[in-house]
Amino acid sequence: MAEVLVVSAPSSARRVLGTLRKFRRLPLIPSFIILLVVFTGIFANLIAPHSPRVGILSERLTPPAWSSEGSANHLLGTDQQGRDILSRIIHGARVSLLVSAVTLLIGGTVGVTLGLLAGWYGGWIDEIIMRMVDILLALPLILVALVLVVSLGQSLSVILVVLAIWIWPRFARMIRGEVLRLRTMDYIALAQVSGASTFRIITVHLFPGVINTLIIIATLQVGIVILVESTLSFLGAGVPPPTPAWGSMVAEGRDKLALAWWISTLPGVAIMLTVMALNLFGDWLRDTLDPRLRQLE
Repeated sequence: MAEVLVVSAPSSARRVLGTLRKFRRLPLIPSFIILLVVFTGIFANLIAPHSPRVGILSERLTPPAWSSEGSANHLLGTDQQGRDILSRIIHGARVSLLVSAVTLLIGGTVGVTLGLLAGWYGGWIDEIIMRMVDILLALPLILVALVLVVSLGQSLSVILVVLAIWIWPRFARMIRGEVLRLRTMDYIALAQVSGASTFRIITVHLFPGVINTLIIIATLQVGIVILVESTLSFLGAGVPPPTPAWGSMVAEGRDKLALAWWISTLPGVAIMLTVMALNLFGDWLRDTLDPRLRQLE
């Protein structure tokens, strides 16, 4: 009994130290920004000091609180309709999270499924899927979105469909590459020899092997989705007003940069910080989860 305690204690300590060693390079500031955006997006109704859609015309174009003409009632100022900028940024975080989550869920599911099939079966199945990927990656996203908005009308569902169609080829291409590498492994050959079905090999043996890659891709793509959604909203092809979206907020203040710079600048800063934080966190996650990069340390 004493020997078991003596052996298990050092091994447990090594596991704890190994886990802490993996997180020693955790980017604290990007992680804090991501958690802040997620928290404000989830609890926007409780945190926002004012309604994001209703404004007071008598308080229109109020500067931020730190300005000499600012008001403590509106910390980040108001827009041309008297709506609170801080409240709109907080609710805009919810819109960005919703668009990112739905886009990654739909596009990621389609992309991973097709990537697994293309990498495992190869042949004409691989050719068809990869040619679809090449065609979709060659399409100009902004032009397609504008055409769909003109044809179908501006709505949240249209932007979700456009982003899902745009993002699944990126998942499919990366997952296919990982499957082509994994299918040559000995454990896959042993599963085939033992009589495992194709469905079991793909779901039980191949899919767990690409989970790390999937997490990394999803993390890096969140920032890109937020940036693209903001761009489309800025051009009028994204989330329809009066729903607060960071891109549309930037567009609303572009004609008043000299008079009321905070209307466009502050949502733009929110976009920049969020995308930069997600990219830095994704880089750290890739370095942490990729065994080939861990061997270089």
